[in-house]
Amino acid sequence: MTTVLDVLAAICLLAGSALAFAAGLGLLRFPDLLARSHAATKPQVLGLLLMLLGVALRLRWGPAIWMLVLVALFQMVTAPVAAHMVTRAGYRTGKVDSRALVVDELTDDLHAAAEEQDLTD
Repeated sequence: MTTVLDVLAAICLLAGSALAFAAGLGLLRFPDLLARSHAATKPQVLGLLLMLLGVALRLRWGPAIWMLVLVALFQMVTAPVAAHMVTRAGYRTGKVDSRALVVDELTDDLHAAAEEQDLTD
């Protein structure tokens, strides 16, 4: 059973490393802010989770596994929020070509907020 768990740990570590490498490559190769933020979050989070699973399978020690679970939860909570805030700030500062978007709900929200601000002034 130990050998099987070690092999699964190695597979998870290699797959996680490949996804983290793909995320880094996407940051270098993708053309715009939205695509780069996607590459920075989606494969990176999954790659980290696979690597944490591989480490947990390899260590098989309770306190270390609980620490890895906390790291995974923290990463899953913070990475999507950070990516959302970065892309929203990029949109507001004009770094995103809104003509390339299929659905653009943020422009309507920004116009409504500006009109509400004008009414309260």
